[in-house]
Amino acid sequence: MELFLEINTEEMPGAHVKTALEQIEKGLRKKLKDVDLVDKNNKPGDIKTYGTCRRLVLCAETPAKQRSKQDVVIGPPKKVAFDKNNNPTSAAKGFARSNNVKVSDLEVIENKKGEYIGIKKEIKGEKAEKLLEEILPKLILDLSFPKMMRWGQSPLRFSRPIKNILCVFDGKPLAFKVGDKTASSHTYGHKLFFPKKIKVDSFKNYVSQLKQKKVLIDAEERKNRIEKQIKDKLSSLNARIYPDNELLEKITYDVEYPYVFLGEFPKNYLKLPIEILSTAMKVGQSLFSVVDKNNRQIPYFLGVTDGSPDSKLLVQKGNERVLKARLEDARFFWEHDLETPLEDKRALLQKIVFQEKLGTYDEKTKRIQKLARFLSKAAGTKEQSLVQAADLCKVDLITEMVREFPSLQGKSGGLYAKNQGYPVQVWKAIYEHYQPVSQDDPSPSTTNGAVLSIADKIDSIVGSFGIGLEVSGSKDPFGLRRNAQGICITILDHKISLTLTDLIQQSVSEYGSVLTKSQQELNHQCQAFFKDRLKYIYEKQGYRYDLVNAALEAGFDEIYHSFLRLKALDEIKDTPEFNSLIIVVKRVNNILKGQPKRVIKPDLFQEKHEIKLYTEYSTLKEKIFPLISAGDFRGAQEFILDIRSTIDLFFDHVLVMAEDPQLRKNRIALLRAISRLFSKVADYSQVVVDMDQL
Repeated sequence: MELFLEINTEEMPGAHVKTALEQIEKGLRKKLKDVDLVDKNNKPGDIKTYGTCRRLVLCAETPAKQRSKQDVVIGPPKKVAFDKNNNPTSAAKGFARSNNVKVSDLEVIENKKGEYIGIKKEIKGEKAEKLLEEILPKLILDLSFPKMMRWGQSPLRFSRPIKNILCVFDGKPLAFKVGDKTASSHTYGHKLFFPKKIKVDSFKNYVSQLKQKKVLIDAEERKNRIEKQIKDKLSSLNARIYPDNELLEKITYDVEYPYVFLGEFPKNYLKLPIEILSTAMKVGQSLFSVVDKNNRQIPYFLGVTDGSPDSKLLVQKGNERVLKARLEDARFFWEHDLETPLEDKRALLQKIVFQEKLGTYDEKTKRIQKLARFLSKAAGTKEQSLVQAADLCKVDLITEMVREFPSLQGKSGGLYAKNQGYPVQVWKAIYEHYQPVSQDDPSPSTTNGAVLSIADKIDSIVGSFGIGLEVSGSKDPFGLRRNAQGICITILDHKISLTLTDLIQQSVSEYGSVLTKSQQELNHQCQAFFKDRLKYIYEKQGYRYDLVNAALEAGFDEIYHSFLRLKALDEIKDTPEFNSLIIVVKRVNNILKGQPKRVIKPDLFQEKHEIKLYTEYSTLKEKIFPLISAGDFRGAQEFILDIRSTIDLFFDHVLVMAEDPQLRKNRIALLRAISRLFSKVADYSQVVVDMDQL
């Protein structure tokens, strides 16, 4: 049956909407399972979520009621309940009476303790309406946001004040209350243009009516509408927008019914770099910068209104007026900052605090320089230009431009360095060293930029953990998750051969006595943190969770090698040979459970199949380690697949648990050695195999 829910609020930030929709989908799925409101396969029905800046919407299919259950009530032992002639005793009669059944309804039930009498009762499932009226208020109250607020006298905390709750199940409203809001079967159209009540009885009807009232609940539909209108607006100019997925995503969630408008600004501002122009348009006004086919700024911008096509051009003119003032400020900052060379500003970093316990940006810069020198060998880049870039990479924090537009950190410094004549190896590294800021953001395009990015980020991570700062839940005020993710993506993109242990150790040594945690404790914490980020990255890239676990459990200290492990597993995951290997590995692991470590004694092998297995193992060991060192995990796995059939023959013809203790111990030692060798390539025990498909 169809369930749909809408939480109507004051305007929420897009990030709040997206995190809430994820929680709603996962939360409902879990709660439906908890109350057994699932299908015959123990799965909830289809669940979809939608959202705008003012609405969180859920649509799901659920059963009409819980599945019926059989409850078993155990009574006294059979020998107590019936006498020698099989007549019921007072114990049986009392048990039947207390459970409102006849003695003839009693059954003999066997368990580990013996034979007992009991009753099997069918418990009919509750109706879905009743369960949902209990579940949904909890689902809403469980939602958490980066920032939450209270309003009026209500103790309820939410992203923004809740205005209305719509909830309909099977065409009828559900009765529950959240805070001071009672769920109903009505909603409202666009806040500005259609604020009157709309009564709905189905999700299809809900979507249709809202569309007529200028609300598109599907973010993808709003995004497509924006992109189509952008294309239409720019077709006569033979132009396109300056790529900015972050801004497009933001606007998609800032509006409910988008209309795109085109505006202009004076050509004299085109002397400013496009990064500055686009940022000035984006920050505060959420405007798109427009470029020609050569990616050069032209004197136009695009904006998006909500619910109105701006037919009188009032919004366009207002944005043009404000943008001109912002561009004038940006031009002043640019020209003023260029009056003083970056090198002359460098000393002022001593006055800017990076973190109270970790010192100034001058001290951070010196640590970054030393880390960059250390990393230059692994990355194969020239040290001189890299150290020069490291020395200047934080100077733009002093500039007027970055004070006005903090998002230009790094880019601004790189542009100033370029304007002041620094080599491309220097200014480009400064420009790119904050990248990537998200999984969708590109990593630095240059090796110097990649090295500087890693050095900057690992310094922040090690320093923060080293003084006891923690990341918990959605709280990450220093962006440590983002930094760790950036390091991983940069290493993967540039195929840098580098161990985390060495990187962390080097960073710890640069801090000297500043940190309060030991190097061992810090290494353990950082390793776990990076493992979590790698898992997130790989699963986001579409790799199967069990293959990700198999790759990471085998080792991730050398990050790029962890990817090569995973890629090799992914390439053979669907082959019959791979599935058979997993079964063999699981069988080996079952035998090895609880067994102590043993040393192989080759002279004790007697049967030809164990001798053959030992011989192939010895050969495999010699071949496989060079492949692992070179990162050729696909080649290593091919050898492992080859020995799998020999292991099968060993199991078919050799009794591992032989009566002779020496033979038994030696055969177990051989299996343990093979298992240990396999684990250098991947932890195959983590792989999930569908037994029905074997």
